[in-house]
Amino acid sequence: MMKQPNWLLHRAYLTPDRVALIYQNKEWTFHELAQEVDELSNRLAQASLKKGETVALLMNNQPQMVMLVHACFLLGLKIVLLNNKLTKAERRYQLEDAKAAALLTESVFAIDHVSDLPVYTMETLPEAEQGDEKKIESEFDLNETATIMYTSGTTGRPKGVEQTFGNHFHSAVSSALNMGLREDDRWLIALPLFHISGLSALFKSVIYGMTVVLHQKFDVDEVKDSIEQHRVTMISVVQTMLSRLLSRLEECPSSLRCLLLGGGPAPYAMLQESKEKGFPVFQSYGMTETCSQIVTLAPEFSVEKLGSAGKPLFGCELKIQDGERICRPFEHGEIIVKGANVMKGYLYRQDATAAAFDEGWLKTGDIGYVDEEGFLYVLDRRSDLIISGGENIYPAEIEAVLLTHPHVKEAGVTGMYDDRWGEVPAAFLVTDDKIPENELYALCESHLAKYKWPAAFHFVDELPRNASNKLQRHRLKSKGFSNDSN
Repeated sequence: MMKQPNWLLHRAYLTPDRVALIYQNKEWTFHELAQEVDELSNRLAQASLKKGETVALLMNNQPQMVMLVHACFLLGLKIVLLNNKLTKAERRYQLEDAKAAALLTESVFAIDHVSDLPVYTMETLPEAEQGDEKKIESEFDLNETATIMYTSGTTGRPKGVEQTFGNHFHSAVSSALNMGLREDDRWLIALPLFHISGLSALFKSVIYGMTVVLHQKFDVDEVKDSIEQHRVTMISVVQTMLSRLLSRLEECPSSLRCLLLGGGPAPYAMLQESKEKGFPVFQSYGMTETCSQIVTLAPEFSVEKLGSAGKPLFGCELKIQDGERICRPFEHGEIIVKGANVMKGYLYRQDATAAAFDEGWLKTGDIGYVDEEGFLYVLDRRSDLIISGGENIYPAEIEAVLLTHPHVKEAGVTGMYDDRWGEVPAAFLVTDDKIPENELYALCESHLAKYKWPAAFHFVDELPRNASNKLQRHRLKSKGFSNDSN
């Protein structure tokens, strides 16, 4: 059984005076953070929460959320991180499915769940009583579940992904081996902490001894000022955030050495603009099941291998498989990965866990290929694949082409029933100006084989997205959605 000292306590012992957290205009050193976490864990212990239980955390990005994560670990509690964009019913399903013993939240959400289970806010947690002894977990068992996050569930009910302390540790170490670690590193997080890309930076902070600059949400002006004021070196972004930074800034702030881009491939033009303005964008591929990135493209390859997610992180492996067969370079198949950062399994779902793994390899459900040098190109979700007249069509490929049109802001492509071909692609576009269809067809003609051209273009006000802001292509099929097209 592999054990490690509790990360926060160990970090506070090693480098007590380093800055751990910056939020707005307040700073905490690792020593101060550990003190506040200790007091908070006393209050949680008063609420009769016991080692081995699962508690749910539902909060906006704020210092108290950071402290609650560490306080739960001090008491040996597992944490379910709830997405605050979900509906009450969706959250209730996850609370029941995870068998949560209590919910730690903010008053704005508390009212929704008081009848479901014990609910505590920072205001209603009992005060610690003097002289009460609580048992502290001074060590982490690396095989134990630390956190649980529910996958978006493009098909069926969301499943709880069990992420162990070992998964988080190896994710942090593999990332450092790839991107390097500097004494002055500061990581800005404006992504939600209930997502793995946000949460993983909190663990990097205590494992590396690195400052996290936390923002409640992504506001481009606040983030720009914060980068300059706090000399931020690293920032995690998704495509929409990168796009807003590029439109706001003519050149990359001098302190920034890495923009870690996750959440799907970025359009070619955006990567080109990043390069011209000197933004060091590291494209990556990962999922909740891999505890954040597992494949990352270093900036030195960003033009030569534009559109690639890169190579696996050190200690991680990747292969492309079609059924039982390993694919050759450029052959399309399912992306299969392996590494110490890959989840333990799906919570209480032995069948789903068994189906997801093949002799230690995780079947991602994503389609892609590698080139002759082993660089990964992600094409699409298997569940979104369109099969038209026997040809495989990847919606993401068509969307990427449509997004190069200057007036197309968002694009979603899905398969529609067709008498002759079985299925044909249909495109749903959010635009900022009227676009003649012949212009769109001319664009497709120059980039796509004819069988990939959309049979119809629908102009809509917005695309259906889930709480993680992922495009829900299956919802484009529903009649209700295409009706508001013109």
